[in-house]
Amino acid sequence: MTQDIVLDQGWAPPACTLPTADQPLRVAEFDALFAETVQGVRREERERLRLELAFGPEHAARAAELTARESGCCSFFTFILTVAGGSLTLDVAVPPEHAEVLDVLQARAGAAGRSTASAEAGRPA
Repeated sequence: MTQDIVLDQGWAPPACTLPTADQPLRVAEFDALFAETVQGVRREERERLRLELAFGPEHAARAAELTARESGCCSFFTFILTVAGGSLTLDVAVPPEHAEVLDVLQARAGAAGRSTASAEAGRPA
């Protein structure tokens, strides 16, 4: 059942070699990263997504570690983490045949970013 949910979300195509039992855990790791760090989401092109993350060495290390593990099981992903000028961005690219996976990633990151922005807007200064 869990695998069906993950596959329905377009997250784990057949090219993914992560064991089925571990796939929901990986999705949860990305959701947590997104919820805690995403400040902006931009779709540069159909096969490319840019995530603006909260700046900080802990966020950069976490994103690097997670994306390195993801590249190990889903080799079709290209992740580029950039730290420059007080900003942190994560560019994600996929080949055209995996663009639907990027659609899901964008939706999840965007939803997490909106939740974070809403929560911060309600906090006293």
